[in-house]
Amino acid sequence: MTHLPYILASYGLFAGLAGILAIGAALRLKAARTKLATLENSALRRSGAPTSQ
Repeated sequence: MTHLPYILASYGLFAGLAGILAIGAALRLKAARTKLATLENSALRRSGAPTSQ
């Protein structure tokens, strides 16, 4: 009996889990950047500072 199916399944599970974690991190980063931009814009409007955009 060969162990190849088990080895391939292990590598497949690892690649799938790594992909899921990477996608989740990218989505959280995008949400955090959006939230930061919103907070910065509201802080600039409250302080009356000119925007650099």
